[in-house]
Amino acid sequence: MKQLFTYTTALLLVLALVATEASAQQFSKRKQYNSVGVSLNAMNYFGDITPKPSIPSFRAGATRPNLGLTFTRRFSPRLSGRASLAYGRITGDDSKAADQNDGDAKYRFNRNMNFRNDILEFAAVGMFDLIENRNNYIKRPDFVPYVFGGVGVIRHNPKGLDADGNYVALQALRTEGQSEGYSLGQFVIPFGAGARYKLNKQFDIGLELGFRKTFTDYLDDVSGNYVANRAALSSPAAQYFGWDITKEVPGTYTEAIQGGQMRGKSSEKDWYTTLGVSVNYILAPRVRSPKFR
Repeated sequence: MKQLFTYTTALLLVLALVATEASAQQFSKRKQYNSVGVSLNAMNYFGDITPKPSIPSFRAGATRPNLGLTFTRRFSPRLSGRASLAYGRITGDDSKAADQNDGDAKYRFNRNMNFRNDILEFAAVGMFDLIENRNNYIKRPDFVPYVFGGVGVIRHNPKGLDADGNYVALQALRTEGQSEGYSLGQFVIPFGAGARYKLNKQFDIGLELGFRKTFTDYLDDVSGNYVANRAALSSPAAQYFGWDITKEVPGTYTEAIQGGQMRGKSSEKDWYTTLGVSVNYILAPRVRSPKFR
């Protein structure tokens, strides 16, 4: 996680340097253009309710869809800026992801947590093309790989499935006995890589892998330790999600909750990723006729 954050910072610095250099280059306004696009992505998360507490560890069965709209402005032969609005879902379930035979993480299986979280994201990123285009949009290269990085904000709301099959919003329950609920609005750092392919004069299709570095450990409502005393949880719902859903498996592994024991790994923040395809339509720039006197 820390290494990826370092890579993100380095990427943003590179993009800033590129932007400075690009502004000094001659790139006529006639060659600049805008495009709009739609994307369909597979969305996954990395956090406390995954098989292992690491980014390579995810469960394919937890993949959910993500839809996005984008507006892109080309500024120079290699540099573009993109604004995007996306909506998608992440999920996790200990009963499907945790391994009861894993000696280092049996508490995950015993914990038996589950959640889903619908995330609305707005992001602004810089895109650096690895193949430059000094011509207009009509003569752009057929295939262009690129990297990107920027900033974004999200609105999220984790929910858990109760014994009656209903999804309950978890933040207000304060399932770990927090004095204040965590914020449902968060900053994120989006970064990643992709490639575009020119279909015809006005359409591109693309493939992109994106990572989101967040600054919260509560996308899944799991972070620290169990409360010291069950009675400290103020409602039956809070007690159910914060204490009562420990499972017992006869003949394998059983463990009762003890106040203060580990519930999540607070030293690691949550992440989520998108992998998907996009279609982009180029808005042809208006060509102004020269004035004659």
